[in-house]
Amino acid sequence: MNYNQARSFIYKNARPLDLARWKYLFEGGSKEDVLTALAAYQNEDGGFGHALEPDCWNPESSPIQTWVATEIIKEVGLEEKDHPIIQGILQYLASGKDFDGHTWANTIASNNNVPHAPWWDYDPAAEASYNPTASLITFILKFADRESGLFTLARTLVKEAYSYFKAHFPMESVGNVSCFVKLYEYLKENSADTLIDLTEFRALLQQQIRHVITYDTSIWATEYVCKPSTLIGSKASDFYAENQEICAYECEFIENTQKPDGTWAITWSWEDYDYPEEWSISKNWWKSDWIIKYIRYLKTIR
Repeated sequence: MNYNQARSFIYKNARPLDLARWKYLFEGGSKEDVLTALAAYQNEDGGFGHALEPDCWNPESSPIQTWVATEIIKEVGLEEKDHPIIQGILQYLASGKDFDGHTWANTIASNNNVPHAPWWDYDPAAEASYNPTASLITFILKFADRESGLFTLARTLVKEAYSYFKAHFPMESVGNVSCFVKLYEYLKENSADTLIDLTEFRALLQQQIRHVITYDTSIWATEYVCKPSTLIGSKASDFYAENQEICAYECEFIENTQKPDGTWAITWSWEDYDYPEEWSISKNWWKSDWIIKYIRYLKTIR
């Protein structure tokens, strides 16, 4: 794997946010620089938009885009509950916007008015999804005031989410599964506040992960598939030991499939879906994001 080529691509092509993330993760850069760049995507209602998730160029706040922000907050280890970005997100989640009483919306109506991938089309008849709700619950439990109505709501939503998980087991949606893994990991780390049977949850997730990982590695470089890095972020994961062999294979895959410009193939596209120019820009953004993801995975798993 050519680190310098990857670095060169980031410096030449990445959004300011992803350049700041790169510097923070690999070059001793500033957490504050990441947060300053991230804040540019936050709206007055506290939610996030403006193509923070590069496949949807909606400037309006949405749960998915806000979830992406929470992942970056986790990435840089922001813990200050009174930080303006965190307080803004809590304000958005508490407002009831894009929330039906049980889940935050996976897509919102205004997506259809802007360049976006077809999977972010808004369909009012679509089935409820726990992507990103199961993950947003963990953000609330971590940062909300324990005396707040939002915190109380999140405790109820944990039980609802787990009931949904068991009723729909095994799931086909990798996005849903990923969010449930994050929910499990948070609850395990905060076991004093356990609301569900984590032993049972872990056993079911072991099976669920085996169900959705694509073990046909011959298509990894050309198709949008579920690789272990989507669900298993480190050797400390409860799901690493059982999947150690396929995790090690992914490290080899990363090493062997880097392109001469330092990037890896983006294996999905929406250039044929009315927005070829916007997709060409988003694809470049994704390349930077995947460089960061893959190099971080190598450093964590190797």
